[in-house]
Amino acid sequence: MPAGTMAVMGNAQLHSIHVHPVKAFRGQSPREAVVEPWGLAGDRRWALIDDGGKVVTQRQQPRLALAAAELLPGGGLRLSGPGREPIDVAVPAPAGTTVLDIFGDKVEGVLADGAAHAWCSAYLGTDVRLVHMDDPATCRPVDPDFARPGETVSFADGYPLLVTTLASLDALNSLIAQGDHAHEGPLPMNRFRPNVVVSGTDPWAEDDWSRIAIGQVTFRVAKMCGRCVVTTTDQSSAERGKEPLRTLGRHRRVGNQLIFGQNLVPESRGTLRVGDPVTVLE
Repeated sequence: MPAGTMAVMGNAQLHSIHVHPVKAFRGQSPREAVVEPWGLAGDRRWALIDDGGKVVTQRQQPRLALAAAELLPGGGLRLSGPGREPIDVAVPAPAGTTVLDIFGDKVEGVLADGAAHAWCSAYLGTDVRLVHMDDPATCRPVDPDFARPGETVSFADGYPLLVTTLASLDALNSLIAQGDHAHEGPLPMNRFRPNVVVSGTDPWAEDDWSRIAIGQVTFRVAKMCGRCVVTTTDQSSAERGKEPLRTLGRHRRVGNQLIFGQNLVPESRGTLRVGDPVTVLE
């Protein structure tokens, strides 16, 4: 590590890695992943859009939690889900693009083939199309209020990576157990759909991070992550409850946001591996 770094968490390490090839679909948990400037390699490079061009997520379609996307060599996909035969989807040639709306950002994507659209539409019972982000280096800038010049992001909600900690989840589950919806807990980490999960910290330690290193890769902590209704969606049944938003609203409200996790922007490239030490730099 560079001189002057401060390992304030002697036992902190990378507990797990999560890559979601299609936004809102179930992801994969590899033992290692390459960090690119816009996020983990293969993470959220694909998304669904409706007939108006707006991105479709679990906010509108909780059943997407039950659909799985496996990343294939070369960036293609294997999609599977209850009641549907799996389908392989190739990366489309960037011959033409379509404009999609992701939370107000206008972004260009390349449409997958008709068979992919048909599979996804049949699965959800509504007309959707599958799109691929061809060039994440130029497509979509990070929120300028929290970005530096040239920083870009995939189809993730707003930032290249999301980090959470096991200790904070344990603390949150303890609070849920004391509330009026205790029967909904304890919640698993997949409710929060992180990219990297860290063990060996104190609860809520991530609130104070400004820069961290995971192994040899450094990250800037851009902002706390405000949570939405997707966190109330059981990722194994697609059913919704009240938690964790009810408890976060009581204990983790910052302004008008309910906070769990931190958004990261890579400062360097490299490979993350489960078990890598996590160091707080600032």
